[in-house]
Amino acid sequence: MPGRQQKTVRRESPLRRLPSVDQVLRQPDAPLRIAEYGREAVLAAVRLTMDEARDRLRAGASPDGLAEPASLLARAVDRLGRDQRPRLSRVINATGVILHTGLGRAVLPPAALRAIAEEQRGYSLLETDRETGERSHREVHVASLLTRLTGAEAATVVNNNAGATLLVLAALAAGREVIVSRGQLIEIGGSYRLPDVMRFGGVRLVEVGTTNKTHRHDYERAITPETGLLLHVHSSNYRIVGFTGTVPIQELVSLGRERGIPVVDDLGSGALIDFAPWGILDEPRVQDSIRAGADVALFSGDKLIGGPQAGILVGRADAIERIRRHPLSRALRVDKLTLTALEATLKLFLDPRRLPREHPTIRMIARTKADLDAEARRMASRLGGLADFEIEVQDDSSEVGGGSFPGYQLPTSVVSIRSKTRSPDDVAALLRAGDPPIFARIRRDRVLLDPRTLQEGEADAVAAAIERVGKKT
Repeated sequence: MPGRQQKTVRRESPLRRLPSVDQVLRQPDAPLRIAEYGREAVLAAVRLTMDEARDRLRAGASPDGLAEPASLLARAVDRLGRDQRPRLSRVINATGVILHTGLGRAVLPPAALRAIAEEQRGYSLLETDRETGERSHREVHVASLLTRLTGAEAATVVNNNAGATLLVLAALAAGREVIVSRGQLIEIGGSYRLPDVMRFGGVRLVEVGTTNKTHRHDYERAITPETGLLLHVHSSNYRIVGFTGTVPIQELVSLGRERGIPVVDDLGSGALIDFAPWGILDEPRVQDSIRAGADVALFSGDKLIGGPQAGILVGRADAIERIRRHPLSRALRVDKLTLTALEATLKLFLDPRRLPREHPTIRMIARTKADLDAEARRMASRLGGLADFEIEVQDDSSEVGGGSFPGYQLPTSVVSIRSKTRSPDDVAALLRAGDPPIFARIRRDRVLLDPRTLQEGEADAVAAAIERVGKKT
């Protein structure tokens, strides 16, 4: 009818459907959750959950199920559970990279885990001599093992090998020149550059030779009254091949003795055994460096030693004592958990026959191609019925990783998976989203699972995870 005004119908804002925080906390399940997590934590989680719900409602989401008090409390509790899970949680490494830096590097031996659980439940003999009751060095127990295993006169331990390098430079050559071959001026992961460490150690770098060739006379010509140290660095994470030459540690020690200059050998990975039985050649052992006469040799605890992160220094008693007494030594010292795990790991090397059975890193290196092929085929046979996946067993190669044995490939067999409906990145993401997360390799259109780095019982867990992912089509 002309002149009649149309009535305006106001739509209720979906935000009005949101309950108050008090209403959410009056839900029957709330007291139990408050007792479990604490009132402040539950309150904070509820508020965050309501903020998220408010944002979704503004974006046009339906309030049904989103704004109900019971649903809000349940989502808040889920958030609390996620937040309180350990961030350094266990993962399954199916990448075939044994010393995977991103996944924690060396897997600790069971003996090390038992030692931590049994010996560190209460107080411990960290810095006290049991017989005299007087104070002693905290690394004394580990030092005795290291001298026994390497033939060195003395040993000490700091928190990592970069710290060991910094400490040895500061203690033995501060304010003086340190000579090193250009081909050994390494950079490793995390932008660690040896020249930078030398500068912070208070020494002046003197480069000799060329990238691919350095001779004894290069060192001889560079020596001056200001020379405090000759530094030899093992190229742990790269190889220079072709027209190359370097001065072996024995010859460098001979020159140092002639001129009265200490020689330090940075071995990086730190092999205590010969890896030739597994096809890995030319990796210098710590014992060989000490036998050659190096004043100090330093190496990592969490690479080929297979223990916790640590920087280990072994050598002449007077040099190690100077290092131990330097103020930086206290700043870089290790804690009781590291020392306990390192001691238990080193004890395994007293009987090398035990290593392939009881030392995870060496067990993984030592696994045969036939053994790996059989395990890959067992996994593949279990997965054969998944309609979305093409499953194959393929020849491939594993890596030691962690900057150890660059260029060496360990023959393996992998389970190769191609999804008919999803990209390999999507499949890998679903595996990482599981509990525990599973990390795999991606090559072209396939996800590769290498059994070499699976621990006991993990092959079944990986197969079960693949089955779950395969059913999410």
